Amino acid sequence: MNAKMTGQTMAIQAIIFDLDGVLTDTALYHFRAWKALADELGIPFTEQDNEQLKGVDRLNSLRWIAEKGGLMLSANEEERLMAQKNAHYLQLIQHMSAADLYPGVQPLFAAIKAKGWKIGLASASKNAAFVLDRLGIAADFDFVADANQVKNSKPDPEVFLLAATGLGVAPGHCIGVEDAVAGIEAICAAGMRPVGIGEPALLAQASLVVPHIASLSIAQLQVLV
Repeated sequence: MNAKMTGQTMAIQAIIFDLDGVLTDTALYHFRAWKALADELGIPFTEQDNEQLKGVDRLNSLRWIAEKGGLMLSANEEERLMAQKNAHYLQLIQHMSAADLYPGVQPLFAAIKAKGWKIGLASASKNAAFVLDRLGIAADFDFVADANQVKNSKPDPEVFLLAATGLGVAPGHCIGVEDAVAGIEAICAAGMRPVGIGEPALLAQASLVVPHIASLSIAQLQVLV
């Protein structure tokens, strides 16, 4: 379905958010954990490399790094290294708090609830529930879909479709908010209206792109209807 819908459209009933890069910034923690692992494997890994992993799940991130270093990993090695990276990442995010929530999130959530719309999450992270709890916004979500519940990672639409199902809202009534190209592609494939957070040139498939979540308003969302 073309994300930039024309003609008759359906009313908004839910907004489904990505987590990393949209509501908070865990990219630095992911970078530190992946870099430590890459260093151990003798593979150069930069912040620019880390950008390539935005919106990518843990297994495919590991495989990207291994391929960069010309390594072939067995299934057992992959499991061990993913567990090692995740344990390090969890150590790093232990001290996250509401102070790590991006400015503008709470006012936007309040405005969404005032409209009677539902709030969902569609995250590639297996630690999404923990991060939401640390940020103090877990109770704001009507349904949380994350990588623990799906088989296919973005750009596959599975996690967004699961979020819509959990919310009890048809995909055509949903807006998805993402900062990664893979995430925008997933929203489009799910048949939802895509909103991008970041650079318009990079998120060309989005119906609307704003520089950060604080720039997003209910008025802008309603224009997408």
